[in-house]
Amino acid sequence: MTEPHEYKVKRLHMRSMRRGIKEMDLILPSYASQRLSMMDEVALSLYDEMLSENDHDIYQWVTGQSVAPEEYSGLIADIQGHLADNPL
Repeated sequence: MTEPHEYKVKRLHMRSMRRGIKEMDLILPSYASQRLSMMDEVALSLYDEMLSENDHDIYQWVTGQSVAPEEYSGLIADIQGHLADNPL
């Protein structure tokens, strides 16, 4: 059975809020609030997969300290754009 879109968005938003490091607790919920409901199933699945990565790695990708893996490069660029438009 496929998870309904609105449930998936809510679940991913909650996962965005409960991270391992404070920086990601600030960055991801803001992004999730504004972007997840507009994503299609493929994008939501990629975001879900990215949330399984180590928080320190995600933080380094978002801040440009290291290069994100190819599969996440577009998503990380979108998060970076969101941060530029909505500074913490």
